[in-house]
Amino acid sequence: MRYIDTLREGDQIQEIYLCKSRQTALTKGGKPYENVILQDKTGILDAKIWNPNDSGIREFDSLDYVEVTGSITLFMGKNQLSIRSTRKVEEGEYDPSDYLPISQKNLDEMYGELEKIMNSVRNPYLNKLLHSFFDDPEFVKRFKFHSAAKSVHHGFVGGLLEHTLGVTQNCEYFAKQYPILNRDLLITAAIFHDMGKLKEISRFPENDYTDVGQLLGHIMIGAEWIGEHIRQIEGFPVILENELKHCILAHHGELEFGSPKKPALIEALALSFADNIDAKMETVKEILDKTEEDNLEWQGFNRLLDSNFRRTSK
Repeated sequence: MRYIDTLREGDQIQEIYLCKSRQTALTKGGKPYENVILQDKTGILDAKIWNPNDSGIREFDSLDYVEVTGSITLFMGKNQLSIRSTRKVEEGEYDPSDYLPISQKNLDEMYGELEKIMNSVRNPYLNKLLHSFFDDPEFVKRFKFHSAAKSVHHGFVGGLLEHTLGVTQNCEYFAKQYPILNRDLLITAAIFHDMGKLKEISRFPENDYTDVGQLLGHIMIGAEWIGEHIRQIEGFPVILENELKHCILAHHGELEFGSPKKPALIEALALSFADNIDAKMETVKEILDKTEEDNLEWQGFNRLLDSNFRRTSK
């Protein structure tokens, strides 16, 4: 199989990919064509069907697995596939694991590490709140499989778990280094901070924003979801509920980054730093993973990092 990240200008291909989306459009001259986004586990590929009425273009829909024939060109510095023919393939002609990006780490091992930290939370109300979610096998299954983003960072199967564990481990270090922090509050907030993404982003292979995700976003969704569970725990302190929700609402650190509130508790500040570190380190890792170890070329401006990056010399 020719994975998307190995394709180069001039390549002639006949391969099976997952169709992420398919939309009809018009050229400036009014001629119809189709925009197609193809996907495998290494990335996505912009594709065009310039002659949709050709006999070689057989019917297929978004989220179908499709055999495409065509040639790779460069458009604005990125690969683009000009499709000449298509064929929807049947189950058994492809291996789904080739098409869904997945964490390089073991999902069960990561969840075991997160579970150990979760069980170390001593506050009885926070401990009960955590278990009200994670004692549900269906919730755990979704949590382990879900991505943490559509594309920015941790946008792969297991991404939510990997990111949550990374942020929680950062918070563990902060709690040891700075005793002023309320460890139980900080750890609980870290485990819950991106939980709303289970409802904000649809499951794979779609992995796109849901209606509620577009309207509310994962921060608000997570805070509301936590509130629903808290109401089922008798005697849960109101002040503790508000402090936990504040940490969730402020975890992006700045209003312009999507947080409804700026950090006003030291735990909220620590969580925002932990989240920012893990997101940005993964973003750089994903950039450099696409280059050879001896490649010192600049990889181009990245919006999240607000900088251009390259590998460090040996």
